[in-house]
Amino acid sequence: MKKILSLAFITGLFFSAMAQKKAADYFPEKELTTVGAYYYPEHWDESQWERDMKKMADMGFEFTHFAEFAWAQLEPEEGRYDFAWLDRAVALAAKYKLKVIMCTSTATPPVWLTRKYPEILKKREDGTYMDHGSRQHASFSSEIYRTYSMKMIAELAKHYGKDSRIMGWQLDNEPASNVDYGNDAQNRFRVWLKNKYKTIDALNKAWGTNFWSGTYTDFNQINLPQHAQWGMNLYQQLDHSRFCDAETANFLDEQAKVIRKYTTPKQWITSNYIPNYEARYIGNSSELDFITYTRYMVYGESNGIGPKGYRVGEYSRIAMSNDFFRPLSPLYGVMELQPGQVNWGSINSQPLPGAVNLWLWHVFAGGSKFTCTYRFRAPIYGYEQYHAGILGTDGVTPTSGGLEFEQFIKDIKVLRKNQATGKMPADYLKRKTAILYDPDNTVAINQNKQTTLWDTEAHVLKYYKTLKGFGAPVDIIRDSVDFSKYPVIVVPAYQQMSRTLIAKLEKYARNGGNLILSSRTGHQDEQGHLWEARHAAPIYPLIGAEIEFYDLLKPYAPDTVKMDNAQFAWASWGDVLKPTGATKTWATYQGDFYAGKAAVTHTNLGKGTVTYVGADSTTGDLEQAVLTKLYKQLNIPVQNYPPGVTVEYRDGFGIAMNYSDKPYEVTLPKDAEVLIGKPTLSTAGVVVWKFKN
Repeated sequence: MKKILSLAFITGLFFSAMAQKKAADYFPEKELTTVGAYYYPEHWDESQWERDMKKMADMGFEFTHFAEFAWAQLEPEEGRYDFAWLDRAVALAAKYKLKVIMCTSTATPPVWLTRKYPEILKKREDGTYMDHGSRQHASFSSEIYRTYSMKMIAELAKHYGKDSRIMGWQLDNEPASNVDYGNDAQNRFRVWLKNKYKTIDALNKAWGTNFWSGTYTDFNQINLPQHAQWGMNLYQQLDHSRFCDAETANFLDEQAKVIRKYTTPKQWITSNYIPNYEARYIGNSSELDFITYTRYMVYGESNGIGPKGYRVGEYSRIAMSNDFFRPLSPLYGVMELQPGQVNWGSINSQPLPGAVNLWLWHVFAGGSKFTCTYRFRAPIYGYEQYHAGILGTDGVTPTSGGLEFEQFIKDIKVLRKNQATGKMPADYLKRKTAILYDPDNTVAINQNKQTTLWDTEAHVLKYYKTLKGFGAPVDIIRDSVDFSKYPVIVVPAYQQMSRTLIAKLEKYARNGGNLILSSRTGHQDEQGHLWEARHAAPIYPLIGAEIEFYDLLKPYAPDTVKMDNAQFAWASWGDVLKPTGATKTWATYQGDFYAGKAAVTHTNLGKGTVTYVGADSTTGDLEQAVLTKLYKQLNIPVQNYPPGVTVEYRDGFGIAMNYSDKPYEVTLPKDAEVLIGKPTLSTAGVVVWKFKN
């Protein structure tokens, strides 16, 4: 884990330098944001390309996106490259003043490569192999695949690296953790372990291999762990998952290094990720200029708010993606935003009219520099039939979502003409809050939950949703950042904690910061070992309490916590606390043999405070009550937005959005000038304002 934290720190330094040097050059501040659409020239008759490019430009789009899955067209035979068709597409885009994002196509290798070298295909844990015809079926761990990928990417970069029509590069597509059981992956895992631990004795100590006679005498004895095998060493599994993430991150870095040999400094390099709060590869490719995410909102996963909320989606999804990606990068964009129905969900419902516009504004509200949509034309064949585009299957008629994109683009032009002063409300800035989060913790917890009721992401959301209801700007941060700029930091379920981090948190509090720690925090050291001490003992001085024990309840036998004469249900996890010194008890457990014991404690530490919330409540109402009490005590002004209503500020603009099933009247600042929408928000409604002075 020390290696991982070091990489995150180095990445943060790199991104910080790039932020100062390049962000404004890539995306001029006065433009605020820009909007584009995916286009696949290889999917359509060339006679239609110009019509499509013109239509894209006429609708206001400012860039397009080529060659994401086109390796078979770029290199139809080994060593024979064909860029002529792509040149014609780029020329047509430029004719209509559309910039181009160029992609590296590594998600879809050509059949000549997969048949000549079938070993590049991913081998599953059960010994079966993936086959040609899908995507992300080749292994990033394959030395052969890496070699051929870099050859193709070099030729592409030589051809377009000095081309002013190319605004930037997207590496791969939605890269995920590279899980492969092939020979190269096995060999690379052993090398990765040797680089991390240096000696086999260090590995044995970290993995606790004395347990069950698991001791190794040589790195070459170590195989990729069978995760499905009962009782497999937890630390070996955890390191394997770290390795799989590292393979993804360094595959992207290798691509970026090749491209940068041939490009101008004006062309940026990024990759697009599906938000995954267990992913350690996100933000760990240090050669990228910034990172982007992909977000789909209506595909059967969420019920939203109210009986028709599934047509709008879960209101925290875009918000949390914004707040997760923004602190990891000097800037961020959204590479895929749903334009309408999708085809691959469990239930592919129509979004509510206005929902696409709502999502666009929500992406903008978080600070995104661009939004791109998959895709301009709806596909008529292939796996993604029935997926909506900006245009329908006739290639001419805009869809309802396409029209909402068009209107959003017009509205952004209104904002460009009405530049804000950059003024931010003082009370908004006072409630700025950070959530300290490490994906490695989530992976470690999820492989050893102790109870089927535990859900790490849901636990974090109980704090996050309350903060958004307060109208607080939130950053989801890593432990390498400067804590001092945040008046409040929430540390939810941070199970693995080094003594260095504990000391940093203590210093933060003593200097005037306010900490909220939750259940499952500090139980293990940074290697994932329980402390050779009383349970979680190293955090006792920090929280001003001892953790006597923890309890896990049966789902049919929940219990309650009492705080300020209110009762809060819980079942999944409860740290039972014993306050020390002047520490106050804010809440107590009810109804079991430890009734009356502390469930929430609060203590002063130096100039600051530390609150420990031992119980994970069933609905998040306890977490909300604790945060409400703390912010009132700290004299931090908060709003009381109902679930689904979100208000953010960026570039001096205020944006209010409504995902709820009830109208909401936004109380605007006295000197606000409404630019878009109206203060009375219906479901999916948006209002945008700026300050007059």
